[in-house]
Amino acid sequence: MMNLNLAEHPCYYYTGARSLEPGRPTVVFIHGAGHDHSVWTLQTRYFASHGWNVIAPDLPGHGRSAGPALESIEALADWVIALLTGLGCEQAMLVGHSMGSLIALEAAAQLGPRVSHLVLVGTAYPMKVSPALIESALNEPEKALRMVNVFSRSTLAPPSGAGFWVYGAGMALGRKVLRSNREVNLFHRGFVACDSYANGEQAMAQVQCPVLFVLGAQDQMTAPKAAQGLIAIARNAGRAVQVVNLPVGHHQMTEAPDGTLMAIRDYLKTRSLDH
Repeated sequence: MMNLNLAEHPCYYYTGARSLEPGRPTVVFIHGAGHDHSVWTLQTRYFASHGWNVIAPDLPGHGRSAGPALESIEALADWVIALLTGLGCEQAMLVGHSMGSLIALEAAAQLGPRVSHLVLVGTAYPMKVSPALIESALNEPEKALRMVNVFSRSTLAPPSGAGFWVYGAGMALGRKVLRSNREVNLFHRGFVACDSYANGEQAMAQVQCPVLFVLGAQDQMTAPKAAQGLIAIARNAGRAVQVVNLPVGHHQMTEAPDGTLMAIRDYLKTRSLDH
């Protein structure tokens, strides 16, 4: 657990309970809208215990990170780049979920060879958000939170019966993150940032590293078909592309924590050997 000042505001990032060490490969985990670093708990602790430097920040204005909640994917990518620069990280592997996948994509495009691997979990482009959800996020955030947590789960984990804890955990985290910023409605700001991001195709064409897509076969928020355009662009650009489809919904890290971890672990291990 570490803090760093960025633009005169404290930035919190989780390191898997281990110090960052020179010479170890670094993997950065970027959360999505309405989340914080804790959605990556299993993945971060595993990598930190198996020879990796781990950086899992709370995005600005979220959780333990202060400063304004930024309004665009481009601004959030710039913030992530500033974090890596501030930590003296010359090269990293970027992993992002949902909104975090767009941030990781944009950052990878800007960083070029400084990113050795890119992992996009629950991604889509364009990542359009329904007007009804954006309106609810603005005027009735609790209602929007319920909507997201219902539609983010596959039928394997409905909001009642088996798997109810997954829904409850998502609700609890969303409420916690919303309460962490009394000045800005983080749900609304995140949804608008996703909805308005227009540089995905250009960014993917500029990415210089292999790309892994981890998609939920039953994802109702970012359906797998909505990632096909990015997959095609990456392949056409000559990037090594791998696609893993998990039998879950949008919150892969909680619905299939082991499956998500193994997909990322096996990919990074294989690609590290290639490099």
